Amino acid sequence: MWKNYLKMAWRQAFKRKGYSLLNIFGLAIGITSCLLILQYVAQEWSYDNFHPKADNIYRLRLDSYQNGKLAWQSATVFPAFAPTMKAELAEVVNACRLHDVEMVITNPENNVKFSERKGYYADPPFLQMFGLKLLSGDPSTALDGPDKILLSESMARKYFGRADVLGRNLVVKDSDQFRTYQVSGVFEDYPANSHLILDYLVSYRTLGNHIQQAWGDTTNATETNWGWYDFYTYLELHPDADVRQFRKKFPAFVDKHINIPRQERGGSNTVNAIDIIPLADIHLHSNVNQEAEVNGSGWAVSVLFLSAFFILIIAWVNYINLATARALERAREVGLRKVLGAGRRQLIGQFLLESFMLNLTAFILALGLVQAALPLFSSMLGRQLSFSLANNAQFWLFAIGVFMGGTLLAGLYPAFILSGFRPLTVLRGQLKNTAEGMVMRKGLIVFQFTASIALIVGTVVVFQQVQYMRQQNIGVDIRQTLVLEGPSTVQDSLYDSQFEPFRNDILKLPGVRSITGSAYVPGDEIYWTAGVRWMRRDGEEAASSTIYTQGIDTDFLNAYGLSLAAGRNFSRDRGEDERGCLLNETAASLLGFPSPEAALGERVRRGNDTLSIVGVTKDFHHLGLQKPIEPIIFLYRPDARGYYSVKIEQAGGNLPATIAAVQKSWNTHFPDDPFSHFFLNDFFDRQYEADLLFGKVFGFFAVLVSWWQPWYFSGCRPTTLFSAPRRSASAKSSALRYRALSGCCRRIS
Repeated sequence: MWKNYLKMAWRQAFKRKGYSLLNIFGLAIGITSCLLILQYVAQEWSYDNFHPKADNIYRLRLDSYQNGKLAWQSATVFPAFAPTMKAELAEVVNACRLHDVEMVITNPENNVKFSERKGYYADPPFLQMFGLKLLSGDPSTALDGPDKILLSESMARKYFGRADVLGRNLVVKDSDQFRTYQVSGVFEDYPANSHLILDYLVSYRTLGNHIQQAWGDTTNATETNWGWYDFYTYLELHPDADVRQFRKKFPAFVDKHINIPRQERGGSNTVNAIDIIPLADIHLHSNVNQEAEVNGSGWAVSVLFLSAFFILIIAWVNYINLATARALERAREVGLRKVLGAGRRQLIGQFLLESFMLNLTAFILALGLVQAALPLFSSMLGRQLSFSLANNAQFWLFAIGVFMGGTLLAGLYPAFILSGFRPLTVLRGQLKNTAEGMVMRKGLIVFQFTASIALIVGTVVVFQQVQYMRQQNIGVDIRQTLVLEGPSTVQDSLYDSQFEPFRNDILKLPGVRSITGSAYVPGDEIYWTAGVRWMRRDGEEAASSTIYTQGIDTDFLNAYGLSLAAGRNFSRDRGEDERGCLLNETAASLLGFPSPEAALGERVRRGNDTLSIVGVTKDFHHLGLQKPIEPIIFLYRPDARGYYSVKIEQAGGNLPATIAAVQKSWNTHFPDDPFSHFFLNDFFDRQYEADLLFGKVFGFFAVLVSWWQPWYFSGCRPTTLFSAPRRSASAKSSALRYRALSGCCRRIS
């Protein structure tokens, strides 16, 4: 019996080749779209899941409340947290810290040098907690002791041309001295699906020694400090630990070590709190200050996950519509088979088998399309994707379940409709659509177009939102800005003699409007913070607030088009400006000034320095629009060299030639520093990476779904979709041809 069903199914497929191909390709496109989206979603969900102890590792978060309101949240905390929590809280099995380190690394043997930014000072327990796989070196000693560095395999080949470099030396240059690091190990390239990018790790003791040598600090700050919040801190909890009970211990712990001592010193209105986030949740569910990398968006991934099945449902509905549209064409076949003795269960089995064959063919075709489309999809996203789901047994179980469920859902309704025709009515040519059938078919068509319109509207909204964020006036001009990463090897005493000739050379280049130095540029998160307090003239004690610090020269405001709400800019001719500062409007308001004008001439206390306010800038977005405007204090730093911003004319000029000329001048004046540059608008837009990716994926598949549906409906005649056709001459002759069977028809119907 099933053999005959299979033969008839193949005959039907080849009898109406256009109909079959339309159905197969429509289903294949829907399944392909679903699988591509699921692959992207699976990669987003896979972040940090490769860690052997991922379920037990958490990262600390620091929350700061000022004047009773949440001022900021930070992914970094104080260095004393890790050893203290391990000693005092029984749930903590192990703890480690990371502190980012950016430096120029040189291999003097082959004169290879690069500016490196993706590395950290790391505690020795990091290797064990994160399961880093060493190709060479002893994990128990690789980060134990000062001046040791672990390299990724790619970085080892970058500097030495090979990976077996254990015991070799690299030279690190900074403004104070040359430092030699010994390669204590090489680890496998760290997976890309991590919230950390690890090219190298420097032993944690190195940071403490550097602080002591450079600043003469003997307080062991990297172990005992409760105010320097630049350390990513990870806790490994006991597998049986109750996380909810563990969290309940945080308020007492923080009050014991932070809040009460600060209040006893007086004048502080800051109250701190801490929380933890599971390692695997960081990428999609953490978007606080000082994140190690730009994280993804959990809600966007959830929307895409639902959209994948939404697209698949639309494909199945398309199949149902086409199948029911052909119902009148196959009515006489059903009537005749019933006359010849076929039961309804047999007919349902026949039509379900046809649905199964079409869905199976479409599924196999979709697997091939996914492999072919992945390179294009990866290029569109700007990240490398592979069909890793194919190696997951759970995916295949899930896919088979969805496939079988879809086959039943898409095939059952047409099967019941077709198998329910009455032979007498069919063979007489008197078949009419029922009210229930009309409502069902119209409802499915309305659903299809509603879904398409919803996807199109969603795409337009997402596109407009992203464009709004990218084109909105943020209060600072980042256009046509070539940013150079500042030199790190120039000694302070020689800086002016090297920078001024370089500055003059750059200003002589055609198309260059200005050049300015600063500690940070827009889009680069400010890590330099300090407590700032207004020194009121009436002697009343003012509250201290955490303010972000930016070091600038006299050209910064003009170069970036920043407007003054009150006061003036820094001036080279005013020696007192070295003890002066600028505030933005948010900082002035936070410190208690009723207006920008009221702040002029007032003094503020920042750490141990007393500064006079010479001006207040209008507010601007230093970071993206998704974050609030930060309170910023500007210090006059004529030797600011974190970045050099070269402003280029809007129209005309040869940009590649300008960059080449800038590089030539750089190599002349800063020969020991590599030339590294980027364009500020691209750098700033990295903050919108999650939104841009979401817009690309959602928009691409929404357009695809909306595009293929007209092709579906082009194969359907309106008369077969909504009403029975008029009785033609051929229908009349058919009725006469089967009149001899009318008696049987009456009995069967």
